Amino acid sequence: MSKEKKFLTCDGNQAAAHISYMFTEVAAIYPITPSSTMAEYVDEWAAAGRKNIFGETVLVQEMQSEGGAAGAVHGSLQAGALTTTYTASQGLLLMIPNMYKIAGELLPCVFHVSARTIASHALSIFGDHQDVMATRQTGCAMLAESSVQEVMDLSAVAHLATIKSRVPFVNFFDGFRTSHEIQKIEMLEQEDLEPLLDRQAVAEFRERALNPDAPVARGMAENGDVFFQHREACNNYYNAVPEIVEYYMGKISEITGREYHLFDYYGAPQAERVVIAMGSGCQAAQEAVDYLRSKGEKVGLISVHLYRPFSAKHLLAAVPATAKTIAVLDRTKEPGAPGDPLYLDVCEAYKGVANAPVIVAGRFGLASKDTTPAEIISVFENLSLPAPKDHFTIGIVDDVTFTSLPPVAPIVLNDKMFEAKFYGLGADGTVGANKNSVKIIGDNTNKYCQAYFAYDSKKSGGFTCSHLRFGDDPIRSTYLVTTPCFVACHVQAYLHLYDVTRGLRDGGTFLLNTIWKGEELAKNLPNKVKKYFADHNITVYYIDATKIAQEIGLGNRTNTILQSAFFRITEVIPVDLAVEQMKKFIVKSYSKKGQDVVDKNYAAVDRGGEYAKLDVDPAWSNLTVEEEAGKDENPFIKNLVRPINAQDGDSLKVSDFAAIADGTWQQSTARSEKRGVATFVPEWVEENCIQCNKCAYVCPHAAIRPFVLDKAELAASPFGENGTIPAIGKTFADMRFIQAVDVLDCLGCGNCADVCPGKKGEKALVMKPLETQLEVQKDWDYCVENVKSKQNLVDVKANVKNSQFATPLFEFSGACSGCGETPYVKLISQLYGDHEMVANATGCSSIYSGSVPSTPYTVNEKGHGPAWGNSLFEDFAEFGLGMFIANEQLRRRLTDYMQKATECADCSDEIKALAKEWLECEDDAVKTREITDKLLPLAEQCGCEICKNILDLKHYLVKRSHWIIAGDGASYDIGFGGLDHVLACGKNINVIVVDTEVYSNTGGQASKATPIGAIAKFAASGKRIRKKDLGLIASTYGYVYVAQIAMGADQAQTLKAIREAEAYNGPSLIIAYAPCINHGIKAGMGRSQQEEANAVECGYWSLWRYNPDAELEGKNPFTLDSKAPNWDKFEDFLKGEVRYASLLKQYPAEAAELFAAAKANAQWRYNNYRRLAQQQWGVDPEAGNLPE
Repeated sequence: MSKEKKFLTCDGNQAAAHISYMFTEVAAIYPITPSSTMAEYVDEWAAAGRKNIFGETVLVQEMQSEGGAAGAVHGSLQAGALTTTYTASQGLLLMIPNMYKIAGELLPCVFHVSARTIASHALSIFGDHQDVMATRQTGCAMLAESSVQEVMDLSAVAHLATIKSRVPFVNFFDGFRTSHEIQKIEMLEQEDLEPLLDRQAVAEFRERALNPDAPVARGMAENGDVFFQHREACNNYYNAVPEIVEYYMGKISEITGREYHLFDYYGAPQAERVVIAMGSGCQAAQEAVDYLRSKGEKVGLISVHLYRPFSAKHLLAAVPATAKTIAVLDRTKEPGAPGDPLYLDVCEAYKGVANAPVIVAGRFGLASKDTTPAEIISVFENLSLPAPKDHFTIGIVDDVTFTSLPPVAPIVLNDKMFEAKFYGLGADGTVGANKNSVKIIGDNTNKYCQAYFAYDSKKSGGFTCSHLRFGDDPIRSTYLVTTPCFVACHVQAYLHLYDVTRGLRDGGTFLLNTIWKGEELAKNLPNKVKKYFADHNITVYYIDATKIAQEIGLGNRTNTILQSAFFRITEVIPVDLAVEQMKKFIVKSYSKKGQDVVDKNYAAVDRGGEYAKLDVDPAWSNLTVEEEAGKDENPFIKNLVRPINAQDGDSLKVSDFAAIADGTWQQSTARSEKRGVATFVPEWVEENCIQCNKCAYVCPHAAIRPFVLDKAELAASPFGENGTIPAIGKTFADMRFIQAVDVLDCLGCGNCADVCPGKKGEKALVMKPLETQLEVQKDWDYCVENVKSKQNLVDVKANVKNSQFATPLFEFSGACSGCGETPYVKLISQLYGDHEMVANATGCSSIYSGSVPSTPYTVNEKGHGPAWGNSLFEDFAEFGLGMFIANEQLRRRLTDYMQKATECADCSDEIKALAKEWLECEDDAVKTREITDKLLPLAEQCGCEICKNILDLKHYLVKRSHWIIAGDGASYDIGFGGLDHVLACGKNINVIVVDTEVYSNTGGQASKATPIGAIAKFAASGKRIRKKDLGLIASTYGYVYVAQIAMGADQAQTLKAIREAEAYNGPSLIIAYAPCINHGIKAGMGRSQQEEANAVECGYWSLWRYNPDAELEGKNPFTLDSKAPNWDKFEDFLKGEVRYASLLKQYPAEAAELFAAAKANAQWRYNNYRRLAQQQWGVDPEAGNLPE
């Protein structure tokens, strides 16, 4: 009797992790998108006690970097443990040196890779084969999968074959398209695979391990007399790999009934045109083959599985002998090469073959660019030409070097499949709900299902679109849904921002989350949308899920309500079953957050039926759709930024980027977005305002600002005197004050209202529904465009209030609503932005600071602003040092020219005086700016050789403020060595570490900044070791300025520390506490500033400064700025964050012990700081006063 099939609804990462866990004894890991979740699953399963094939839990060790992870893998293998790691992209590249070693020493292991783009002109987290192709020379075997099911089936082949062959394997599948695509697949279980394990090979591996009882040496150095011969000795091991892999593929085929070979052929037995490809594109290519064969065409597809060692014998056997033309599709780009790698390998395989087919090269799908069956059909059409185009591209329009095949219209291949799209806002729960929905359908019906999620680069608050498919047959559509039957728009503002009805099928269904009802809704719908509804016979439903969520107490989390509405409207499964299963998943998803959250989501399910139907008026078909009025704006914004923001970047051509081929992007583009996605925004109540400017100080997105107007500006304003109050301060005599709100760029966190002191208990800021505040947008627009900055009238560095009269040169970033990081970044831009150089580590701060098309860094009235650059995750400090030393060297030359100018016979006395003045104050930013403004026109008039040289270096005249911005993952872990070196160099560089205590950008994994007791990814049962004290480590140099700050706890101390760091003539390090969405703050991110205050009050975080300049004055350089903590509040603080509170739910036995350890560690730290602050500076502890 055959075994009953067991199905699992999961993504590719889970499938790979599920298989790898069975064969793994040790996992050495480090987070990187999109592979991190593989390691997270392994960590969670180990914490839960899951056993591998050897009857043990996997030992999981997080490392400080991918290079470190690979080193740990190498060492673990040499000591005799079967070891696995998971990585992608830059992370895989950091492993390459060890991959050579592991392969050279014939150590069996598997590197599971969610294949991803390599950062070149820009970073991309999405999928292609650039990373794995960079490892093809290491000696590792390479096995590719094209679907979630193949990952489940063939990952086992990688593990089994590496053990038998001794050759290490890279097991790879496409990042995001396969790693994050959820499919209903057949599951392999341990009992299926255990009999295939070669126990003798495992025993021999253990026997070869380094062992002092039978000692040998490995890793020797060799000279040229023997190295070559010794290197060739491995050949037979590689020659054996193809047959070993083919053997295990046969065994998997016996278990599953799905046939696998090194090169799988799909198509007509006598095909004349054949495509060869690798990865997820093969699935869409199969659909194209089916379509063309139904029309009688002789076409076929080769899906490559074993890419290294490349077996020409097996490839030639797989390609039909009738093939006349072959197109080899590579998902990578190697500039300057005669062809991309797979193409070159296929050409080599056919070298010397009689009557070989014509072979052409194509490139597709870089950075997860969609590849559709229609585009594959165009490849087959190209092959039918008398002279097929060679070295072509598909999916883009290359109108510069003309590589692209002609663009093709999409085609519907299966009109029986149910397809749906859900438009949501990052962190509103839409994606999570759809993951649950597809699992509910997959687990409770016989239908196959698929889910894929598209995002923009913003953090929470960004655009998301969920693509779901359900059908009776396995789904091979590895591309976005373009012809949905059902569309849900969860964000009302999207009706104007995106084409949300595009492709919705005739007779389809549309669900809108909106505050409007009935006639009011019909009135507010854009004509374009109404016309589409009428033209295509769309059934329209609406629901005010936002209001329901508020009533239930879910804040802006509308996901469960809208998920319930989807099931009720579509009835894809019986409603009662859907409700039951939704509640089951609620327990699974939210139980760790507490019963209260579970109950609220139960209520959300029950209220998902509160939708209504909108009557679609047939007359809407006659509506005229007005084209958006062409704005008089920057062509860069119009031609690049707007299409990308409208999710229409795929329509842009190569020529649109020809002028910026190096990746350069204009600053100030974020201000053009005006998305209007907040649910609630602040309303200024002027009579309660004391003009403290605390609201503007803490705003994460610079969406609330104080403006001071003179009489002329006030007279021309749309709000007039009644909309303002008299400005406080002698320098503002006869001027008026307004706290203006940019309601369309605000994300509605509410921190401004939370910190507002108001008057007599009445707040000057009150959160109100966005729709009630749209009228004040014109007030903001007027102030930004017409009111001159008054920062020159006050000392903006003197206090918090004054600092906010300085124009923020960092605005409307892609950071989360309530972000704890960006207020610090914004403040630095206000104080030093007009002469600031920024070297940004990769991480949250680089993504919200520089993701195409949005650049939040901007310029002042004179066009000056921060110059921003990002290199990598691991080298941020060195990158910043490089910027500094380049400036240092060129200013050294400039100093020489200025000295010569003071003696130049051709230079005027005025030039000589300015040059002399510059030499006296060249390290003063304000004075060098003033001198520069006077000197440049005079130097241009003069025209002497010295002045020409000065003009060549004019950009270096103003003293620069150098800032390195990084998160804790970069600073405490992967980039710590570089950071330490840069601080040790003694250069005048400022470093700010925005410390969220987790790897925020990759999803909340533990770092060495994570405190003891916190649950984080890679610390599933709570972190067991203390947080590293980065600040104290840096202070031991004695010549590094160090400060630890928390804006919400002490706004003045934050300002003072930043000011002192910049003033200090040497390296400075500021560690800034930054609450993060990953912490799960129960009060919400609208209280992130208060969370900082709570952290300091209870002793969780301490405020201090170490200023070496004080030592020169005979004073103690260490100042403890925190007050004595109230330790009784410590545990309550922990319980207010899910990262700690969930420990009580999941591991109650350990929670009390870890909470006590966390408190004890915080007290130990604080007492250490207190001792440092009480040192008697200048006194010898043994002999009394030190000699002068």
